[in-house]
Amino acid sequence: MRWIKPSAFVLALMVLSGCSTSKDKMLPPGDSTMLELWNAGASTTHATNEGRTTLRRPLNGREQAMSGAVAESYSRTQENEIQQVFPRLPNPDMVMYVYPHLADGNTPVPGYSTVFPFYSQVQYALPGERTEDL
Repeated sequence: MRWIKPSAFVLALMVLSGCSTSKDKMLPPGDSTMLELWNAGASTTHATNEGRTTLRRPLNGREQAMSGAVAESYSRTQENEIQQVFPRLPNPDMVMYVYPHLADGNTPVPGYSTVFPFYSQVQYALPGERTEDL
């Protein structure tokens, strides 16, 4: 059991040292712009633009039809403009009765009712979420 604490310390030290790097290695000194630094880093860590274009393949007919249907589901039309995509969730009114009391010790205030919403802000349902009573 005595070896658990030193081994945990060594493990934590190894993990923390693996995340360390120098500032000069990440951002070398000089007059280079961020775009130049990005392009230099992208060529070593990511595929270049030429490599990306060779990996891409054209879409077949079924995939083109699906991409059109997906794009149409998010576009606004006359039909879906009148539908509520994000309906408001019910926010019931709460009625509170304030009993007659004395304000500042000697001023009588008659009893009254006040109305306030249950939630402090309006909430909206996500598309497809059920909003009617179960």
